Amino acid sequence: MHKPSSLRWRLLWNLALLLVVLMLASGLSAYWNGREAADTAYDRTLLASARTIAAGVSQRDGTLSADVPYVALDTFAYDSAGRIFYLVNDIHQNLISGYENLPAPPPGTPRTDDYPALARFYNATYRGQNVRVVSLLKPVSEPNMNGMAEIRVAETDEARVSMARSLAADTLLRLGMLAVGALLLVWFAVSAALRPLERLRTAVEERQSDDLRPLPLVEVQHELWPLVRALNHFTERLREQFERQAQFIADAAHELRTPLAALKARLELGLRANEPETWRSTLENAAQSTDRLTHLANQLLSLARVENGARAIAEGGAQLLDLSQLARELGMAMAPLAHKRGVALALEADEPVWLRGEPTLLNELLSNLVDNALAHTPPGGNVILRVSAPAVLEVEDDGPGIPLEERDRVFERFYRRNQQVAGSGLGLAIVGEICRAHLAQISLHDGERAGLKVRVSFIAGE
Repeated sequence: MHKPSSLRWRLLWNLALLLVVLMLASGLSAYWNGREAADTAYDRTLLASARTIAAGVSQRDGTLSADVPYVALDTFAYDSAGRIFYLVNDIHQNLISGYENLPAPPPGTPRTDDYPALARFYNATYRGQNVRVVSLLKPVSEPNMNGMAEIRVAETDEARVSMARSLAADTLLRLGMLAVGALLLVWFAVSAALRPLERLRTAVEERQSDDLRPLPLVEVQHELWPLVRALNHFTERLREQFERQAQFIADAAHELRTPLAALKARLELGLRANEPETWRSTLENAAQSTDRLTHLANQLLSLARVENGARAIAEGGAQLLDLSQLARELGMAMAPLAHKRGVALALEADEPVWLRGEPTLLNELLSNLVDNALAHTPPGGNVILRVSAPAVLEVEDDGPGIPLEERDRVFERFYRRNQQVAGSGLGLAIVGEICRAHLAQISLHDGERAGLKVRVSFIAGE
């Protein structure tokens, strides 16, 4: 099983990656800034050497000559690890002194504006080495000679690169020390921030399995309140679920204990008899009791299924359904039972009526309403199943009806007004739970012929 990563280490890792990227970017920036600063510093010295060489250029016997003093090349002796090259051309670009083939300025090289001189700085390659070159023009104005002499002085870039690298290394060192300090600070800050979570974990671990009290909010930061509220909300729903299960088990045990005990007593009494007629009567009574127990068990299971269906609806599992079609199918299925009881079952649903719901629960709702109406309607009576827009379901019967003062109680579990009528007292309770799951409104009204009319108003579907 994959071990989950630590929040602390993940945060530090992400921060370290960010700091490394920033350090690399800062190091590159420091290198190029250092190179630019080195070029500015060394270009001044390079131009000074060119000017010194230019001062030694003179005209003799109609030709130019260059007297290059040692001091012109000695300027770099104490601060440069590279080599110095120079070249002096006359006004016709003929070499009169220095190194041959020293690179000329590329076409379009601008004249420098940093110094008051006819000088151009540029980078080139000479004898396989990178060099920085200055080209200085010196005017020559003599009676028999008029033009521009050129002096080029080049220096290899070791000193400049060394200076830029030194600045970059110093920057990276300082940033590295700052990054280590920042990571240590973040480590302690995150550890302090996670202490409330550790307290919450300890509080949860120390609780008993049946302790579902809400977690306190006073000991956590404001950012953790939504998490604690969500946990408390989940705990509250879990507590309600446990209470419903406990209530369900208690109700089921209470309702099943008495009929099971009566069935067992009836069978024991029949076993003591010696007459076949008594045995047959006992078996018939036991079969009827078994049918009632089966019906009660099915109702209890239906009540349990309602909670699962309600959860599916809450999680977006509702479907677009035609209520008229559901009522039509249910009416066809219940018609034999109505005929057996001598009750006329009618359906009034002319056009489709759409709503969003869970089909199993809606079938359970229709079945319980119609079954309850058939159970309380005397032979020769009528039960009408009516569907109308926007999404209204009505079940009307010719039974005795329900007094106003008892209409709220009929939705309680195991409540039966007439103990002589077979039933479990769960039918309308199940209907009420299904209505709550669908956010529907259920109400009881007097029927047109002194019976009962049950009206369920759903939210119309799109």
